Amino acid sequence: MVFVPPGALDAVRDAVFGAGAGRIGAYERCSWYADGTGTYVGGEGSTPAIGEPGVEMHVAEVRLETVFPAELQSQVVAALRAAHPYEEPAFDVYELVS
Repeated sequence: MVFVPPGALDAVRDAVFGAGAGRIGAYERCSWYADGTGTYVGGEGSTPAIGEPGVEMHVAEVRLETVFPAELQSQVVAALRAAHPYEEPAFDVYELVS
């Protein structure tokens, strides 16, 4: 799960899918996303993609979720970081147990 600005959604989806995420059975590029609002204050030494350090920002973001096999985690996370426009993308990885 990652929070991404709407304008970067397709690039981040393409990157993680290219790294092997989003496959469920015979289906590819599987994901779910919803609109929301992200908030943050960049600290000293930060270089926010949107806004400026020291100012609380409220920005439109999309929560993107997809799946991937555990053995692809490092490749998927590297692809996410490379495609994401934020200096520090906010993301979580959850292990699915069946």
